[in-house]
Amino acid sequence: MKFELPLPRTGCISAPARVTRRLLAVAAMILSTATHAVDLGTIGPTYGIAEPHLLEFIQQRLRDKERSGELQRLIDEARSRGVAAVRQPAPVEGVRSTETARSWTIDPTFTLDRNIVDAQGRLLFPAGTRKNPLEVVSLSKRLLFFDARDGRQVARARELIARYDGKVKPILTGGSYLALMKAWRVPVYYDQQGTLTRRFGIRQVPALVSQEGMRLRVDEVLVQ
Repeated sequence: MKFELPLPRTGCISAPARVTRRLLAVAAMILSTATHAVDLGTIGPTYGIAEPHLLEFIQQRLRDKERSGELQRLIDEARSRGVAAVRQPAPVEGVRSTETARSWTIDPTFTLDRNIVDAQGRLLFPAGTRKNPLEVVSLSKRLLFFDARDGRQVARARELIARYDGKVKPILTGGSYLALMKAWRVPVYYDQQGTLTRRFGIRQVPALVSQEGMRLRVDEVLVQ
């Protein structure tokens, strides 16, 4: 038995049928184009991607520098810079020789901004606690800041150390602490990156920091 779709009585294809056929034709065109667009052929010669291993590249550069002697030169320069930095660290910036004597006091009391707990997590001190370190540990020695590159300051420092029977901790803001320690035969320290001078507000040296009750006294003294 044969079945056929009935056609309109006018003998022509209906509008919906024409639209459907056009859509099918467009779809076929798109699929055909997409199918042929996959292979564009070879335009030129092709090469495999060869990326050298970074570690192998570095090792090869080091071997080249070692053969040329440049590696040993770089090692010697780095060693010399390290030795120089230890023997004479960079001077503290923003500190000059005392021109006008000044004195002031500092309250070292601080307030905890977070809870302090022990290893087991038990609360020792809650946030907001105020404490003065001088209530726990007193300043046993005066702190003396000076620049060892200035002979006058070195002489003034010796006078102050003798005045306080040696109960002074010398701290340099410039110069070689190793050379001074060898000459004086006492420990000499260095204010690395100006941490202490900034904390005490010191801008002139020699400067002496001592304890006065529950406060710290700072004296920027003249060089005589």
